[in-house]
Amino acid sequence: MVLLSHRLLFFFFFQRTQFPASAESQKPRLKKAQEFPILEKQNWLIHLHYIRKDYEACKAVIKEQLQETQGLCEYAIYVQALIFRLEGNIQESLELFQTCAVLSPQCADNLKQVARSLFLLGKHKAAIEVYNEAAKLNQKDWEICHNLGVCYIYLKQFDKAHDQLHNALHLNRHDLTYIMLGKIHLLQGDLDKAIEIYKKAVEFSPENTELLTTLGLLYLQLGIYQKAFEHLGNALTYDPTNYKAILAAGSMMQTHGDFDVALTKYRVVACAVPESPPLWNNIGMCFFGKKKYVAAISCLKRANYLAPFDWKILYNLGLVHLTMQQYASAFHFVSAAINLQPKMGELFMLLAVALTNLEDPENARRAYAEAARLDRCNPLVNLNYAVLLYNQGERKGALAQFQEMEKKIRLLKDSPSLEFDAEMVEMAQKLGAALQVGEALVWTKPVKDTKSKHRSASASKAASLQQPLGSNQALGQAMSSAAAYRKLPSGAGATAQPTKPPSLPLEPEPAAGAQPTEAPAQIRETQE
Repeated sequence: MVLLSHRLLFFFFFQRTQFPASAESQKPRLKKAQEFPILEKQNWLIHLHYIRKDYEACKAVIKEQLQETQGLCEYAIYVQALIFRLEGNIQESLELFQTCAVLSPQCADNLKQVARSLFLLGKHKAAIEVYNEAAKLNQKDWEICHNLGVCYIYLKQFDKAHDQLHNALHLNRHDLTYIMLGKIHLLQGDLDKAIEIYKKAVEFSPENTELLTTLGLLYLQLGIYQKAFEHLGNALTYDPTNYKAILAAGSMMQTHGDFDVALTKYRVVACAVPESPPLWNNIGMCFFGKKKYVAAISCLKRANYLAPFDWKILYNLGLVHLTMQQYASAFHFVSAAINLQPKMGELFMLLAVALTNLEDPENARRAYAEAARLDRCNPLVNLNYAVLLYNQGERKGALAQFQEMEKKIRLLKDSPSLEFDAEMVEMAQKLGAALQVGEALVWTKPVKDTKSKHRSASASKAASLQQPLGSNQALGQAMSSAAAYRKLPSGAGATAQPTKPPSLPLEPEPAAGAQPTEAPAQIRETQE
């Protein structure tokens, strides 16, 4: 009994002295919060597929994500729009970017992508409006200013484009902005300002081969061969496979009569861009300089097949056919060139040469008259016109054209790069003597070597001054020297990164690039 009582006492003591429950256990337990879908939980997978260019898998994940989020995942819609743009579905990408802008109206990147899609659709005014809205959200974004400038260029509002591009350079200097700013000056025909812009660009980015090549081409167009060769050489130093610089360097060599060296350069270019129209045009004229006329026509026909609307190629085809005395074919190609370039007087003169040899003097006179009206600098137009009038017995008209030619020569005498062709001098002296005005014509400039002009015949074969001056062949050859001292005037889209960066600046179209086209001395050559 005593033992039992001790156990009972212990039991009651334990019940009375047990520790109270913790405060946490006394609190009522909260119910677990309801789990909501995470809108961005698969963004990493979308990004991974996009940067790997696995667009089909990327679109599958995007579709799944949009179904889970009921179309509210902004990043998935954004990347879907980028893929549509890559596939060429610009309208669909525009609609998706507009959806992103609705989901996040304070995001300037979405508005920039909307504006970019509008730009790619050719709606430049609408793109400008959207870019202005984006500028209100981010006033220090150089891309907005740059892209506004590009849009204004396409609207031909060059003053506004100039201001926007300068604003972009003030915010952040970029090569592409310099290129577009230089393009404005080229479109306005101001080569000097364009050169100044590209010189500043080269100082900022001295290893940019595109800038170096463009600057070299500009110097080449102005006939400053030393600086042109220097910049083209620098471009090839940084990138020995830069086909544009190689093509330009070959064109320089071709201009100075080094046809074999030029062909060696063109062989390198042909490995990089075998379907380049300017390449085959220049190769053709190299063969023309080497008097391999059939090969020249073959190469020029290939260039014409690749670029049927390039008037320079048609011009050269007409010139080669005239040299081969195939006047009907020459008329065909020159007429096509005139349809593409109706404001060029030399083309009408070449047409007149073909018409003269096709025994159509009336239309030849009309073509010469139009050539003289359009071209007020080239004395060769008036010389050929005067020869035609003299041969037709119109001595008074021939005298007027001869005097007009003398006026143009006096204006051109002070040009340091002017060299008269020997055939032109000889024909002018004969005509001047026949018209009894030969003493008034003073030739103070050196005469070009006829070997470098590669004539197929010479006008000096005229028997006497009493005979008709100039043959059909001489008239045709005269055109090839017309460019001996005169240069012709030169005739935007990467994708954004999947991490939703700002839209990339708009770039110039390949066909409307910032580089000028170049027309060397004797023959018309084009640069890409």
